[in-house]
Amino acid sequence: MAETYASDFGTILLFLIGGAIFVMIGLLTSKMIRPQRPNPEKLSTYESGEEPIGNAWIQFNPRFYVVALIFIIFDVELAFLFPWATVFGRRELIDATDGVWGWFSLIEMFIFIGILVLGLAYAWAKGHLDWIKPEPVIPRSRSKIPMDMYQRVNERQYRPGKSARKTLEPKAPEL
Repeated sequence: MAETYASDFGTILLFLIGGAIFVMIGLLTSKMIRPQRPNPEKLSTYESGEEPIGNAWIQFNPRFYVVALIFIIFDVELAFLFPWATVFGRRELIDATDGVWGWFSLIEMFIFIGILVLGLAYAWAKGHLDWIKPEPVIPRSRSKIPMDMYQRVNERQYRPGKSARKTLEPKAPEL
């Protein structure tokens, strides 16, 4: 029994080594065959056909990721429509059940699409599909403390005490 496991693992190892060798041969062959004539156009950064402007280390708007995630979710869900259409659209299944199978599959798909539409409506109503986010509504609290007191606290500059100042000051390097 142990011999079978060793041979199975050995087969997997041979496939992994063979795959790595196959990839290396392809990379080395392409390096030997390709012409090497670098110029400024070839060495420039490619950014979707546009000239890159500015620094690449900028923060992207997180809305990109939300819209991409919603797209992927609905794209994958719509991929379920194709197998449904091929399986439930077969004429012999519909004829064998006097059309009950066809009506069942049609109602089932309407329910599925209805759930997708509800999800899309929810994302739309929550504003996840709006590119420019509306201004947030600031809740008003009913406090007995006057607003100008909050304003004075916010405008006051705090200075650290002596002990905090000692820890914040940079130390001179020792020679």
